[in-house]
Amino acid sequence: MDTYYTIEEKYLQAIEEVSYGETPKGLQLLNEIVNNDPFYARAHFQLGKIYYYELKDYQTAGYHFKACMELEPTFPDNYFYYLSLVVFLNMEKQVNIIAEKALSTPGVDAADIFELQGLFYEKGRNWTKALDAYRKAFLEVTCKDQKDQIEESLERVKLKSLRSNIYQYHFTG
Repeated sequence: MDTYYTIEEKYLQAIEEVSYGETPKGLQLLNEIVNNDPFYARAHFQLGKIYYYELKDYQTAGYHFKACMELEPTFPDNYFYYLSLVVFLNMEKQVNIIAEKALSTPGVDAADIFELQGLFYEKGRNWTKALDAYRKAFLEVTCKDQKDQIEESLERVKLKSLRSNIYQYHFTG
């Protein structure tokens, strides 16, 4: 049986287990951490990722991402994943709240946040806001691959906008 002397050692072991594909063992360790210290924000973050991406339990993932954000609001890594979840779930109010907090947190990649906002508005067919968000993402981007992806998003939304305008009919009386 493994003996851990500190909560940090248990946390690092949990991360290692997950990275080697041993999600059940990592999940067990992370749950033990949260049960013993519910204020350990990074364990909540890792639990959120597991519940979101691997277990597809979105409510539990949201709970853990939110707990991490509230316990350690300066932890930048959490914002991208939490925002990804609420964009996926189409939760407009949460998208705006999380994006605003993310953009005021040092270390958060603003291009990622704006790109997720663009995706949210694009999914909702709000072409103007989507274009605005993607343009902001473009101004913040520093990686060529992400730049190319944002340019594709801009072109895609422009095309969608044009096509949707073609099919709008106006009746005047």
